[in-house]
Amino acid sequence: MDDRQTMRASDRDRQEVVDRLRSAVEDGRLKMDEYTDRMGRAYQAVTYGDLAPLHADLPEPARALPEPAPAAGWVAAPPTMAPCAYHAWRLFAGLPAALKVLWTIWLTAVLINVVVWALVSGTTGHLTYPWPVWVAGPYGAALLALSAAVTLFRRTRPSPSRRLP
Repeated sequence: MDDRQTMRASDRDRQEVVDRLRSAVEDGRLKMDEYTDRMGRAYQAVTYGDLAPLHADLPEPARALPEPAPAAGWVAAPPTMAPCAYHAWRLFAGLPAALKVLWTIWLTAVLINVVVWALVSGTTGHLTYPWPVWVAGPYGAALLALSAAVTLFRRTRPSPSRRLP
């Protein structure tokens, strides 16, 4: 017998088998009762030998083709962000860590205030005065001015490689 068959399986190995069984159900290769039976046995499996018979009668999963590399010099925005969000993120990416922390604290405070305002407005049945504006506005404006000043200072400061001796 092969040594691999007696080797203990990991949780990831069990999950891979269950995922393979799930795709077999989606393809119509297994019925739901077969799937639940095999899935239960997969989660109870101890060794690779216990897992192998559960998918031995199923075809190998199709391998995903690698994505083509982008052309040289071309930089794409991350696919999960809209272009506008990507540019906004780039503005904050160059800020020092202290300013990023301040922006996070400000955003958290504003979100909490907006949620409380929405709950109060929803429970009373009418819109109340939008007081979260007084939390978001002045502090947000001050933080924006500080961030703009730091960014401008960093852009206008000569880099160490361009300084004259």
